Amino acid sequence: MKKQEFTLHFLASELGATLIGESMSEVCGISTLQSAQSNEISFLANPAYEKFLTETQATAVILSPDMAEKYQAVLSDKVILVHNNPYLAYAQISHFWDKPTMKVVGPAYISNSACIHPSAKISANVYISEGVIISAGAIVHKGAVIGPNCVIGEDSIVGMNSLLHANVTLYHGVTIGDNCILHSGVVIGSDGFGFAPDKKQWIKIAQIGGVVIEDDVEIGANTAIDRGALDNTLIERGVKLDNQIQIAHNVRVGQNTVMAACCAVAGSTTIGKNCVIGGASGIAGHLTIVDNVHITAMTMVIKNLKEPGIYSSGTGVQPNAKWRKSIARLRQLDKMAARLKVLEKKLTSHN
Repeated sequence: MKKQEFTLHFLASELGATLIGESMSEVCGISTLQSAQSNEISFLANPAYEKFLTETQATAVILSPDMAEKYQAVLSDKVILVHNNPYLAYAQISHFWDKPTMKVVGPAYISNSACIHPSAKISANVYISEGVIISAGAIVHKGAVIGPNCVIGEDSIVGMNSLLHANVTLYHGVTIGDNCILHSGVVIGSDGFGFAPDKKQWIKIAQIGGVVIEDDVEIGANTAIDRGALDNTLIERGVKLDNQIQIAHNVRVGQNTVMAACCAVAGSTTIGKNCVIGGASGIAGHLTIVDNVHITAMTMVIKNLKEPGIYSSGTGVQPNAKWRKSIARLRQLDKMAARLKVLEKKLTSHN
């Protein structure tokens, strides 16, 4: 299928960018500087890729004002779109060439193989795919798209224009807000990990809370969010979660926080607004992290973070031989500290 073409004048207008060059030239895709073809547009957002700017085959490039001024003469055969934030511009126009897997067109579509309880409320103009199960008391709002083999549990709600890709499972009492995207394999509302010790066995604690996902949230493939033990687990508006993340019971994730793949957040922890959590990080339970915290990849958080800023733990990668020496020295720190105290006392007594 031929990709749709857009004039650079149109794209610049959509972005609020300034055009330098032929405005009526057309492009049919967006790509990296390295791989772009002569009928595509590209962008420079990371200085590490500046070296590819003069070699790109792209018809047009999106540059910051500084880069545009620096390279305008060199790129005289290109069209330049000047934008204050080239990465944001890329994000915005990428949707022009996106290929949605499912969409609602016209009247509601409900597959004959879908199993919908008579008490469920299905709004107009929804798309319900093959093999979907919608349980008693569930509500699916206008414009929602439910992919193949999804399960929506009792009294759960799917908001307007939200998209559930194939094989998403919502347990009972889950609320999904408007304009959310849940990718394949997501499980919302499974039991939290709650057990009380009784001599030589563990007694399960009933997880009687729910999960609330607010508007404009995106959740990556195979991510799991547990229901609350008593109160709801809450994912606030605008949160973006990557693939294979574990959010435990009664966690609260603040507005516009983003979390990269393979993170785990233990129960009853509160994460503030506008935080960035790097991949494979672990956050212990019953903690509070304030707004505007950036946690770098593979960090272990075991105490409250009370001030905004960047936090890290662990050690950077080294050749194995150097790492082994570093670990050997680390194990000697207690002895070294004790010897240092002895030397300090001797120096003090001499003075």
